[in-house]
Amino acid sequence: MFEDYHFSENAKIITNKVPGEKSLELLAEQDQLESKNRSYPRGIPIAFESAKGATVKDVDGNIFIDFFSGCGVLNLGHNNKDIIKEIREFPDGIMHALDFPTKVKIDFMKELLSSLPKNLKGKYKISFGGPTGSDAVEAAIKLARINTGRHTILSFQGSYHGMTMGALSVTSSLKHREKVNPLIPGVHFMPYCSCYRCPMGMKNGKCNLECVHFIKNVLENPHSGVDKPAAIIIEPIQGEGGTYIPRDGWLEKVVDLARKNGVIVIFDEVQAGFYRTGKLFSFQHTNSVPDIITMSKGIGGIGLPLSLILLRNELDTWEPGTHIGTFRGNQLGMVAGLSAMKFVKRMNIENYVSRLEKLFLKELKSIQKKSKFIGEIRGRGMMFGVEYVKNKKTKEPFPELAKKIRKRCYENGLLVEIGGYYDNVVRLLPSLIISEKIARNGLNIFKNANTIASKPNKIGFLVAFLF
Repeated sequence: MFEDYHFSENAKIITNKVPGEKSLELLAEQDQLESKNRSYPRGIPIAFESAKGATVKDVDGNIFIDFFSGCGVLNLGHNNKDIIKEIREFPDGIMHALDFPTKVKIDFMKELLSSLPKNLKGKYKISFGGPTGSDAVEAAIKLARINTGRHTILSFQGSYHGMTMGALSVTSSLKHREKVNPLIPGVHFMPYCSCYRCPMGMKNGKCNLECVHFIKNVLENPHSGVDKPAAIIIEPIQGEGGTYIPRDGWLEKVVDLARKNGVIVIFDEVQAGFYRTGKLFSFQHTNSVPDIITMSKGIGGIGLPLSLILLRNELDTWEPGTHIGTFRGNQLGMVAGLSAMKFVKRMNIENYVSRLEKLFLKELKSIQKKSKFIGEIRGRGMMFGVEYVKNKKTKEPFPELAKKIRKRCYENGLLVEIGGYYDNVVRLLPSLIISEKIARNGLNIFKNANTIASKPNKIGFLVAFLF
């Protein structure tokens, strides 16, 4: 299935090394022209030329299998031919319409709202903002404060919500925050249910969801020192934090606590949403229901910028123009998003992703068994994290090895990225339309990249050999 949506079934490296000469030339020009703020080409020094499905071609003619998908934007592949066809057939009309109604906008909203789970249909409205996930988070925080009259926000350790000032304020990474403080006041970070690195110090099998009890104490203890929050913002599955998936029941208990205490619940589905986990939203794998949902990334169909929030009808209390943006409501983004939602249903993507998930988890756990340095494999749908540690008992992070694995992967034709609390998690976000053969070929490259880590008997020998 989807075999003809890609350049080829396997990677193809034709240069003596990666990056090739043409990539090096463009990277050097970029260095002269673009700010030091650029990040991805530092870890993956390649200049791209074209892309198709789950494959990418660089300017030197090398073909890579893409297990990164533009950081989860290209859920339905690069230049998906079905969606491209819809965009090309979009009649001459208006491209920039602010928030005026258009036929495609109405159709897009109807399709999205009709795609909601049965228990949510008829209960939500859509609000568009600027074309990034960060802006969706800004809108969600603003709306929660307007509805409650309170300003405090609870977020979580390991969270990533964006880089604008409000979104950064609820993002936990000290590296991102250290030079731009003070951020917006009143944000407090709660322990996330990251069982491999339990913030409460509990061991596997002995957990009684102590992290929930901690949140309960913050919300209900009159001496907690934390003012009653306007909202609690949660990634149902943490993305940049290292693909942490909470224990069954955790999300429901946190939401119940929030509701009991009159706190608005925001689910950030920017990365884990739009069928990344096999369902429209990652929270659908639980019995929890939010008040506000942020969406971006995959909703743009083929990477076109688009973001929005879904809000409960009763929260639609803000005045006209309270949250605006010149580029809200990208018309082509809506064409692509509408086509993408129809494509998902027509191609039965939910079942396809479920099947691929089993393949990936089986192969990744097989690699883990042969490795002394893979502490845990985590994943759901097409969203995986491979955590590297120096010792499986002590769980000391091994970010150096994660970086080396990433390098060995792209040198041999596979694109992966790094995340996690300690930058020691290799993250895999393959396209949802990747063929089984391409998936296996990519996993084989990943397996070979890990082989070197399974041979040495001592970590010291490995470090000396690698570095």
